[in-house]
Amino acid sequence: MDLGLKGRRALVTGGTKGIGRAIAFGFAAEGADVALCARNAAEVAETMKALEAAGVKVFGRALDVGDSAELAAFVNEVADALGGLDCLVANASALASGSGEDAFQGAFRIDLMHTRNACEAALPHLAKSGAGSIVAISSISGSEDYGYDSVSYGAMKAALFFYVKSLARHVAEKGIRANLVSPGTTYFKGGFWHRVEVDEPEVFAANLKANPFGRMARPEEIADAVIYLSSKRASFISGANLVVDGTLTMRIPN
Repeated sequence: MDLGLKGRRALVTGGTKGIGRAIAFGFAAEGADVALCARNAAEVAETMKALEAAGVKVFGRALDVGDSAELAAFVNEVADALGGLDCLVANASALASGSGEDAFQGAFRIDLMHTRNACEAALPHLAKSGAGSIVAISSISGSEDYGYDSVSYGAMKAALFFYVKSLARHVAEKGIRANLVSPGTTYFKGGFWHRVEVDEPEVFAANLKANPFGRMARPEEIADAVIYLSSKRASFISGANLVVDGTLTMRIPN
C-alpha cells in the first residue's frame, strides 16, 4: 500500500528514543523528510545521522519543548529547512509521576502545553500543505486509572483528548486533520518498562500477564499507527483517538 508520504515533511518532538524514534524512522522508511528535537544534543545528532542513512533530508536540534518561544522558533526553522511542513507528531512527554504540584506542573508544561504550542506554531505551515496532519501521543492512562502514582500523567493525557478533538473540528476547513494515538504498555531498552523489569520484576510480570497477548507493544507498532494516520490513506479520519494496546484496556468507548 502506498501511503503517499514520499517527499512529505514531518516533524517529531521527542524523536530520539522509544516511540518517538520509531516514528521518525517510520516516516523516513516511507520516503518523507524528517525533523526532530529532544533535550539531549548528542542523541539528536546520533539519530539524525542514522536517519540520513535512509536517504532522506533530516533536520533537528536539541531544545526544551516546554519553552514556548524556543519551540515556535524551531517549528519555523523546520519549515524553512525542509521547504514546508506536512505532518506534526507531538510525542514529547515529561513522563510525570505522582500527585505533587511539581509533577502536575511538569506534565502540564510538557505533555499538554508543548502539544498546544507545537500545533499553534505549525498550523500556518500545515495549512499550506494541502494535506496537513497532526498526531498527538496520548496514553491509555488518559482513560483508565492505573493508580495514584500516575495521576499527573493521566490527567494531562486525558486533557489531550478534548484539545485534539476540538482542534480537529476547527482546522478541518483549512484541510488539516488532527488525531490522537493512545499507546498501551510499550517496551524498549532504556524505557520505563525496561526499568520496571529490572527494578520490580514482579510488577513487570503482572503487567505482562494483564494483557491478553501476553506481551507489551514494540515502539514500531505504535509508530505504524501514527504513520498511517499521518498519510493520505487516512484522509477522512480526524478527531479520532486510536488506541494501540493489544486489548489491555477494558473500557468500552461510547
